[in-house]
Amino acid sequence: MNYKFIPLYLIAAATLVFSPLTQAQSSKLRKANKFYENYDYALALEQYNKVAAKRKPDLYVAQHIAACYRQMRHNEEAEKWYGTVVSMAGHDPVNLYYYAEVLRSNGKYKEAKEYYMRWGEELPVMSDRAQEYLKACDIAAFWLNKLPVAEVKPLQELNYANSSDFSPMQFGDGIIFTSDRGAKVNDKKNKTFGWTARPYLQLFSVHKDEQGRWGNPMPLKDAVNSDYHNATASAAQNGQTLYFTRTHMVKRRYGNADPTGWTKEAEVAEYVNRLGIYTAERKEGMWSNIQPFAFNNLNEYSVGHPVLSPDGNVLYFASDMPGGEGQTDIYYTTRQKDGNWGEPVNAGTAINTSGRESFPYIDKNGKLFFASDGHLGMGGLDIFEAEGEHGEWSDVKNMGYPINTPQNDYGIMFTEEEEEGLLSSDRTSEDGTTDIFSFKMLQKPVVLAIATLETKQNTQKRNEQVALPQVRVAVSQQNIPDSTVIWSDTKGEYFMDARKGNAYTFTGYKDGYLKQAAQLQVPATAPDTVQVALLLYKNEVNKAIVLDNIYYDLDKWDIRPDAAKELDKLVRVLKENPTIRIEMGSHTDSRESESYNQQLSERRAQAAVDYLVSKGIDINRLEARGYGKTRLINRCADGVICSEEEHQLNRRTEFKIIK
Repeated sequence: MNYKFIPLYLIAAATLVFSPLTQAQSSKLRKANKFYENYDYALALEQYNKVAAKRKPDLYVAQHIAACYRQMRHNEEAEKWYGTVVSMAGHDPVNLYYYAEVLRSNGKYKEAKEYYMRWGEELPVMSDRAQEYLKACDIAAFWLNKLPVAEVKPLQELNYANSSDFSPMQFGDGIIFTSDRGAKVNDKKNKTFGWTARPYLQLFSVHKDEQGRWGNPMPLKDAVNSDYHNATASAAQNGQTLYFTRTHMVKRRYGNADPTGWTKEAEVAEYVNRLGIYTAERKEGMWSNIQPFAFNNLNEYSVGHPVLSPDGNVLYFASDMPGGEGQTDIYYTTRQKDGNWGEPVNAGTAINTSGRESFPYIDKNGKLFFASDGHLGMGGLDIFEAEGEHGEWSDVKNMGYPINTPQNDYGIMFTEEEEEGLLSSDRTSEDGTTDIFSFKMLQKPVVLAIATLETKQNTQKRNEQVALPQVRVAVSQQNIPDSTVIWSDTKGEYFMDARKGNAYTFTGYKDGYLKQAAQLQVPATAPDTVQVALLLYKNEVNKAIVLDNIYYDLDKWDIRPDAAKELDKLVRVLKENPTIRIEMGSHTDSRESESYNQQLSERRAQAAVDYLVSKGIDINRLEARGYGKTRLINRCADGVICSEEEHQLNRRTEFKIIK
């Protein structure tokens, strides 16, 4: 497959198949078509617009104008023109797909779904793929409404007006990045790339001053920046060896289509862009000794986007070489004992899809980051992360919004371990240009699954928890004075976005029930969803409520650690409801005499009261009462053989509101 250089290297120059030209075509149209065939979309668009200005564009012209805007990533104009194309009779179904894609890139997920569906209907062979895109739209819209995973800001000091700046990478104490801002190479005038109507891409380096401010980016002149595209570089740790991507225009020959014919092959020349990886060595401050990567094959395929592992022994790159999973895949090669690179190996199906995977990056911990439009994303290229090494990767995750957006996001690097870094994106662009953004990761989002429940007792005096709907819950975060009020639904549920590592307090209110509070410290290692149960008791006088796990060892009345945790919950209830007065009632099992058990139960009740007082509850709000073995809740009476677990159910403590 042929590839052309734009800020997203290794993106297929997908051409449309249109009806043959008529003899009546104007010279401007013929000129436009010639530019289009050579992928000079900016030049072609200029001519197509001249044709459209003189007469209402037909389907042929409208499709080409739409395609030019799409290839140049002028998404607003592309949306406008594809909207026109799909309304015209005879349009190719592929235009429905392109229209859906630009709608998705513009964040219009609802409208995009409509045209993905129409595409699947008009082209049934793509119906399954259309369903995947529908799912992607729903998930992307969901992500946009969740808490952001990072703070992302444009790096104004490095971005040049009306140019593309992207793919930053560590370079000594600074960074190296790619830009089409233009800088004379070997004192030659900047040439213009017909695809974008901007200068060819070059590599720039920049460093920070003592105050931490970025200096003036300078092009890598010398031997690295040739007078065509040079981009996406990675330097060895010592900064003396540079791996970078360079474009070559390769002349191809197409022969007779009939391999069995005797006709002499017609030779038609066509130039196609191919990417290759090259190295440069730095000596005495100058770059020299440019060498091709051993596995470049410019006549057959492209390789690019090189990035070294932190130890310099593994080189990752992207390629469309035969045998891959999709349009472009990520490969790796390991350094051999003799210093040469081993045979490239595909990074595997966990990483590579039928789409495009590119722009790999390895952080200090060996985690792989890469861009893809084949994994489930928000639109265009999204940035993903994966755990593992070499070809054994797993746990591939989309990095979420706003690291990713409906537009193209790629070329990430970290300046602080998994906390801060830089990335490339065209999220704010109207003319297809790309900028470098800084980002700072926030605490990871988590969903709190809040359940409001009522504690009831069954006939066996055992507590049961049932859903309590329409509970008003005030949620406050530690160190933040304001609170948020939510209402549980008819199922007693509410799902709330929060962040890992934060502490929250939940206070529930409902008429006829005691106010209840619960606290939660969300661990940094918590799963994506954390359950929160808020148990409410009815505000009823003289109705006993069994406290779970308030059990005692045989013949003892001291408060066990497990009992203390449950009594702490009662402390919160009493503090949240300062006007109630309660009785703490304690019960024993049937063993021993009535007198013994009566005294034991009274000591247990008093021990519970003493514990509550130690936690700050006024003694005047508490009353201790022992019931001995007079209120057994099961069959375990005197003389009945029971298990220890059955006897323990009788050794319980209850509370009831007495005022």
